[in-house]
Amino acid sequence: MKDKVSDEIVIVGAGPAGLVAAITLARAGVPTVVIERRTEPSTHPRATVVSTWAMELLRRWGLAERLRALELKVEWLGLLCETLADPGEPFPVGYPTREQSAVLSPEGPACVPQDLLERMLTEHLRSLPAARLVTGTEVRDVAAVGARFVIGADGARSAVRRGLGIAMRGADRLQDGITAVFRAPLWPLLGDRRHVIYSTPAGTFVPCAGPDRWVFGFPWDADRERIEDWTPERVAALIRGAAAAPDLDIRLEGLRPFSYAAQLADRFREGNVFLVGDAAHRVTPRGGTGMNTAIRDGFDIGWRLAWVLNGWADADLLDGYEAERRPVAAHNVARSADPNGSIRDPLSELHVDLGGRLPHAWLRDGRSTLDLLDDGLTLLCGPHAQPPTLALDGPRLVRHELDPLGARALGLGAQGWLAARPDGVPVASSAELLSAA
Repeated sequence: MKDKVSDEIVIVGAGPAGLVAAITLARAGVPTVVIERRTEPSTHPRATVVSTWAMELLRRWGLAERLRALELKVEWLGLLCETLADPGEPFPVGYPTREQSAVLSPEGPACVPQDLLERMLTEHLRSLPAARLVTGTEVRDVAAVGARFVIGADGARSAVRRGLGIAMRGADRLQDGITAVFRAPLWPLLGDRRHVIYSTPAGTFVPCAGPDRWVFGFPWDADRERIEDWTPERVAALIRGAAAAPDLDIRLEGLRPFSYAAQLADRFREGNVFLVGDAAHRVTPRGGTGMNTAIRDGFDIGWRLAWVLNGWADADLLDGYEAERRPVAAHNVARSADPNGSIRDPLSELHVDLGGRLPHAWLRDGRSTLDLLDDGLTLLCGPHAQPPTLALDGPRLVRHELDPLGARALGLGAQGWLAARPDGVPVASSAELLSAA
């Protein structure tokens, strides 16, 4: 950077973590600038799963329906098979099925590639008056950023993290491979076996967008081969063999080498600089948690900074960012390092994604209890509740009176109440006061 930036918040990196943090802050009226070294958005799919909690956030921002229009309708199971011609054996991937989602949330996970999600988030960010996006700019010295707070969202090779001298711990180069992005009519071969991932001995197929856009990931000996050795003809032959479709019409869009890593930064904060997403933790594709962990990071530090800068909370609130996000990141890093990390029961992983947010229940007016959440503090009350008066200089308070059935669904009863943070996590309730009495 040549010139200092005077905004309250500077975010380095316009990936999912940086964009979500920026949107969260801008919605709260906090002047924010996002600095991105790229001049054009990435066209590589990378992640292809938007989790339940992430979809709930997009629903609150009015973006869920737009994203649903882009998603592929798949069942949230993987398929282990010799080739795509085999019936295969389904396996759980840690995300709820459509039936489970209908009970647990007003949303469910979505099969949408990261590049399409980033474009939507970027467009939404540009519509917010408090935010600016500056592209084609690279930050090499964090000290040169003249802002009150800095968020390092600049990926696995984070210049912000390196500038702070924060080390990454954990396994690097667990596996080298190549991802091929291509278009081919595979759905007619698969019929009704519409899964989120297909694992074959030759490599892994992942559907990422319509029509017929796919990713095929396969091992690569990076020490012995050059990426140029994988010609389009060689890659196409490998894909056709794994699909058991010798005449498959393939249009290759690109190849990208990758190296699996499972690492955690020594710390997520240095003074008024915070690390989010891949700058703070690296996971392998196993489990599909990387992008979604990053999204929750961005939202978490975003609402905390917004509360502090709006005078709603003391700076101590910022200490909760690493305290709460680090255990989640550590869990997902360890899962991704496990060779069987892609295989998980959804109920064992859903609590990690939802992060303790209040239960979903449909109300009489057709809204979910989660639709009531505000960027300040949300107070949900039974019909006869009498919650204590909150300080006038605290966070903005939005109160909702629930119908008897809605109050019962949350375990409140007629006189109960609970107060929830912007992420839906309860911070106080009548039940706590009663138990302390």
